[in-house]
Amino acid sequence: MSGIEKFEQLLKNRDFEGDIDASEQTRQFYSHDASLFELLPELVVFPKNTKDLQRLVVSAHLMRHELPNLSLTARSGGTCMSGGAINDSVIIDFTRYMNKIEDVQDFSARAQPGVFYHDFEKATLAKGALLPTFPASRDLATVGGMVANNAGGEKSLEYGKTEDYVDKLNVVLSDGQTYELKGLNKQELEAKKAQDNFEGQVYKQLFDLLDNNYDKVKAAKPQVTKNSTGYNLWDVWNREDGVFDLTKVFSGSQGTLGLIADIEFRLVHDKPHSGVLVCFMKNLNGLGELINVVTTRKPASFEAFDNHTLITAIKYFPYFRKTIGWGGLIKLGFQLLPDAFLLFRGIPKMVLLIEFTGGAQDEVSQKIHDMKLALKPFKLEATEEDDSEAKAFKFRILRRESFNLLRKKVKDKHTAPFIDDFVVPPAHLVEFLPKLQAIIKKYSLLATIAGHMGDGNFHVIPLMSIEDPKERAKLAPCMKEVNELVLSYGGSISGEHNDGLIRGPWLQQMYGKEVVDLFRQTKKIFDPENIFNPHKKTDADWDFSMSHIRQRF
Repeated sequence: MSGIEKFEQLLKNRDFEGDIDASEQTRQFYSHDASLFELLPELVVFPKNTKDLQRLVVSAHLMRHELPNLSLTARSGGTCMSGGAINDSVIIDFTRYMNKIEDVQDFSARAQPGVFYHDFEKATLAKGALLPTFPASRDLATVGGMVANNAGGEKSLEYGKTEDYVDKLNVVLSDGQTYELKGLNKQELEAKKAQDNFEGQVYKQLFDLLDNNYDKVKAAKPQVTKNSTGYNLWDVWNREDGVFDLTKVFSGSQGTLGLIADIEFRLVHDKPHSGVLVCFMKNLNGLGELINVVTTRKPASFEAFDNHTLITAIKYFPYFRKTIGWGGLIKLGFQLLPDAFLLFRGIPKMVLLIEFTGGAQDEVSQKIHDMKLALKPFKLEATEEDDSEAKAFKFRILRRESFNLLRKKVKDKHTAPFIDDFVVPPAHLVEFLPKLQAIIKKYSLLATIAGHMGDGNFHVIPLMSIEDPKERAKLAPCMKEVNELVLSYGGSISGEHNDGLIRGPWLQQMYGKEVVDLFRQTKKIFDPENIFNPHKKTDADWDFSMSHIRQRF
């Protein structure tokens, strides 16, 4: 009996209630996510409840002497673009059973990590509430994945990221026990530190780490509106208000510190009226200046996608039926007809979506009108939209589905998300964008550009023949140049998609050795045996990652 078979038998002996699957077909399916990597797991498990998560952790601990590389990697929707949801040992899929929406109130909701966001949103909207940090993959992502990656999206310009809406987490830590994480005051923190158990040890050690390096940790926080790199140590301990909150370090930890079993979110009531100004740019000259003009007027969201995405959407128009159905497809076709006259003048280089919200429709309409006047010097083709959901639906669906469309429909080349998620302070974009375009041109990359312009968060996704060694050879030098450019302007190498296999090896370049050492100590405090999702973040290695690029698509 092999080591992994013994682990499987140990799970059964400990009354594991979920499913266990070691079939070749299942292992192959779970060997990749939305990234450019592939890692074949030895086993895939589908836990039914928190007790099963505890059984997994305890069994992994008991088997480490025989299987020193045994590990547990959490996975839900499998939409991770950084390779965070794959590994070469045991994959834990939460979507089959741990997918319950447990409670929804006017301003809060509790759910298991395997709940798909589109189901969660339906439940919260019934209360007039919203978790506003949904990513572009809102129809495919789960709430657990959103917490693990510290997701953001089109509303993050106004509302922030997922970490801002996590009130409580139930987690299984490396001792196999379940704990509730939430913000604690000084008295509650001292009580936790005084406990003579693993939880007390975690609180005491992490507090000492953060308090002894307080100024260094606070200074390390990237000065951008979005960041999903490293561990959010700077938000855990605040001397001024005395709050110590471990949900902050778990949000964005990509499953490397423990397993999330249950999540309590804070919700918002979105403003009742909204409208979108849709702008067509014939070229990218002046895009940096335009972004600065738009952001000074504080829109609720500021999204964009480029000509490659638009052309692909037109070419594969029937694809959208899978997302919106036949009725939605017909509606989308009719809504796009008026804009076809604009497109006949030439495919725009970029389509911009500038959204405003307010308490009254007149207020929104005035904001849109003023924005249109402010953009007159740029000589854009622009149309006013009074209702963002009804009329700007056509462009929102193109933006939200852009990555899936490219990934599934462009057969001769494949999406290679490796410079796909950087953030640069908008004030620097005037200088930054031409330099970025020069790097893309230098490496002869056909790259699509989409993203959250208001945050300076760009998704540049090259289409490459990744099977070609000459193409793969471009990854490291191109990424190095782009990362160095981003960091030279005080940016972050990931605003939403996290580190995973692709950016983990670059953390020291971004933060420096001293701060990354603090990240490594944090990982050691929570996971001393490195059971949870190895090869990511502080455990990432460039050679390991590059040796697991997908060879088949």
